Amino acid sequence: MGLSDNSKGLILAMASSAFIGSSFILKKKGLKRAGASGTRAGVGGYTYLLEPLWWAGMITMIVGEVANFVAYVYAPAVLVTPLGALSIIVSACLAHFMLKERIQKMGIVGCITCIAGSVVIVIHAPQEHTPSSVQEIWTLATQPAFLIYVAATLSIVLALILHFEPRYGQTNILVYLGICSLMGSLTVVSIKAIGIAIKLTLDGINQMAYPQTWFFLTVAAICVITQLNYLNKALDTFNAAIVSPVYYVMFTTLTIIASVIMFKDWSGQNVSSIASEICGFITVLSGTIILHATREQEPPPPVGTVTWYVSGDSMKSPEDEHLITLRSSECWPKPERYTKRFFFLHFVEVEESALQVSSNVGFSRER
Repeated sequence: MGLSDNSKGLILAMASSAFIGSSFILKKKGLKRAGASGTRAGVGGYTYLLEPLWWAGMITMIVGEVANFVAYVYAPAVLVTPLGALSIIVSACLAHFMLKERIQKMGIVGCITCIAGSVVIVIHAPQEHTPSSVQEIWTLATQPAFLIYVAATLSIVLALILHFEPRYGQTNILVYLGICSLMGSLTVVSIKAIGIAIKLTLDGINQMAYPQTWFFLTVAAICVITQLNYLNKALDTFNAAIVSPVYYVMFTTLTIIASVIMFKDWSGQNVSSIASEICGFITVLSGTIILHATREQEPPPPVGTVTWYVSGDSMKSPEDEHLITLRSSECWPKPERYTKRFFFLHFVEVEESALQVSSNVGFSRER
């Protein structure tokens, strides 16, 4: 006896969450290494592109997203998206052991609550109603209600990028994750449209000749690139165990709203089932709030940093090497003239000094 479409979507979504939860930790470690030797991603740097760990996290996330992509083909977004709660559990556990971001007992309760809420949503999830063509999907995408949602989403994203990010991006986690989540809701509906088009094409009904298919593909690519950029900034600036659950709540909420508006997932369901799904989501939200409240906030990064590396090895930890670090936005009279410049000095050993240096010392100025 074969698996139903919803069961296939369920298995793929669970596997996707495991991969994505792991990717948060790998990327976080890669961003930390990159920040130690160059300009941090949180302030506009891209040195993380040279870090193997970041790429390992990126590949893991791609595998997870591919599994998620296929899951949306078989099951409705109302079923697939809430299972992202598993990524919270994975990332929180791995952060506890690999990043030393300790999870407390109440945090464990929050994780269990997230899982319980997801189970309720899965039990009451509707059956998938697959459109018969990309043109039918286009009709759903151009209905007035969904066009209003798209216009509101793009307006809020522009406001966050142009006004709020320069002022509050480094101190308020909702700025970066708001951009990720809003664009993510459009990514999901676009990917679902692409997945249905591919499935129909493989079944012998060619959908590649329709311009709507390529339009959805373009929208998905733009949204994914935007998501990754701001997710990197969020991970580099804030605690990974906080980024994951907050992102999950915002992304899941907006994705369900977008999917319900466009694909009418709740059409044909009774009030009891819809109410159960809403209660399940509130349970998940409560769990993420508990997890968020029991985590220590990661302090915001300094505006300017000057670091001296004794022996010239920037990859050594403070336990292995003597480091002198000065943090001040007024370290240089004209910072723009010194950005990314490196000066190497040679110090001669000085006896009976508070700090004896007998090798090459390098220091750098980061904006």
